[in-house]
Amino acid sequence: MDRSHDFDLAVIGSGPGGQKAAIMAAKLGRRVCVIDRLHMVGGVCVNTGTIPSKTLREAVVYLTGMQMRDLYGASYRVKSDITIGDLLARLQHVIGRETEVVRAQLLRNHIELIGGMAAFTDPHTLSIEVDGGTQHRTVTAEKIVIATGTTPARPPHIDFDGTRILDSDQILTLDHVPDSLVVVGAGVIGVEYASIFAALGTRVTLVEKRPRMLEFCDPELIESLKFHLRDQGMSFRFGEEVASVTSSGHGTITTLASGKRIAAEVVMYSAGRQGATARLDLPKAGLTADDRGRLVVDENYRTPVGHVYAVGDVIGFPALAATSMDQGRLAASHAFDEPAHELRDLQPIGIYTIPELSYCGRTEEDLTSEAVPFEVGISRYRELARGQIVGDPYGMLKLIVHSETRHILGVHVFGTSATELVHIGQAIMGCGGTIDYLVDTVLNYPTLSEAYKVAALDATNKMRAVDRLTSVIGVD
Repeated sequence: MDRSHDFDLAVIGSGPGGQKAAIMAAKLGRRVCVIDRLHMVGGVCVNTGTIPSKTLREAVVYLTGMQMRDLYGASYRVKSDITIGDLLARLQHVIGRETEVVRAQLLRNHIELIGGMAAFTDPHTLSIEVDGGTQHRTVTAEKIVIATGTTPARPPHIDFDGTRILDSDQILTLDHVPDSLVVVGAGVIGVEYASIFAALGTRVTLVEKRPRMLEFCDPELIESLKFHLRDQGMSFRFGEEVASVTSSGHGTITTLASGKRIAAEVVMYSAGRQGATARLDLPKAGLTADDRGRLVVDENYRTPVGHVYAVGDVIGFPALAATSMDQGRLAASHAFDEPAHELRDLQPIGIYTIPELSYCGRTEEDLTSEAVPFEVGISRYRELARGQIVGDPYGMLKLIVHSETRHILGVHVFGTSATELVHIGQAIMGCGGTIDYLVDTVLNYPTLSEAYKVAALDATNKMRAVDRLTSVIGVD
């Protein structure tokens, strides 16, 4: 260890990437500190992002009784008048518990948590404005990991007032459930919040300048999601840009570039995220960020300055808590020459809309463009006993299988527990398994996991039909 520095590793940011980088280095016997504001321990993930939004989603799904409406009727609700207080009570409880979990993990790994905001004074030195703003502390470190995350992008022509025109962090400060809402931006965050408020009965209009939402997902599943959201009363405006948003004490008017005007009680802007690097004084470390505040890293998460690494949302796509955690672990491993392996091609994507959507691996579009021969197997929840039990008539699972090698190339799930179910396909793909494993194995009954076997049999039957006719017709 290099004792010429105060720490072997200094981590800027205590979100998922920063936590795992710090803990990995501590497990390797290194002296580690984590720098973040004490009221933001856990980062954006715990305080304003992933954990709050997913907790809000679960509270809404339960209180609205959505999953039981297929059984008890469209008017079924657990609570007829759902208030923000009902939702925030659960929210604050979960955030408090998660914050304590993060603190406890850092403490038991002997990681020093320094409350404040850091900036570089040279490539190995950080000046910390200690919480409260009355003191400064300087620390040096042999290696540094930047895990500062992102903040909502705020277009300069939009006058955010924190009451009626909000960004995606401020949406959690609403004092009531709005009757109507315009969501600008159909990325993951925008679509998740749009579906949550639609489930609460809010009239939601989703505005997106691109021709479709969630373009990186399987189009068939996105169409299923859109159908369900339309059934909840949501309207879509694709290929439309926002020219202006005006607000008064009574509501807002969103004017689109095409001339259309949309009246709503509240507008939520979710048009991208900006890397939280402005305060770091990056040039003093020999670094520069791009126009969205993001840092460029190599395959080992190393920046152009060799001893400085960056992980999480601050380096861009996929900008998920799960991938950030693994990036933190890998960055610390590479920094201290610990062997580490990354399954980058098999990282699952989970989108916590109502209903959920998740996938791992390739899409039909990818494989078609690459001329890879494949077959598709489909299973629908309504054909599963468990689907009937949980009241999910719309869910589906799609398997994409190489039609020659029979290897699973992708799994795409829409519906209840999609973000859990996807891991079965991920594990089989990671082990190099084929569709035959799913055909031959026995799965618990009744479960949603049965969808894998049904989809596998569907794909197998299609491939068998092709083989049978090929032998008869004599096609090469």
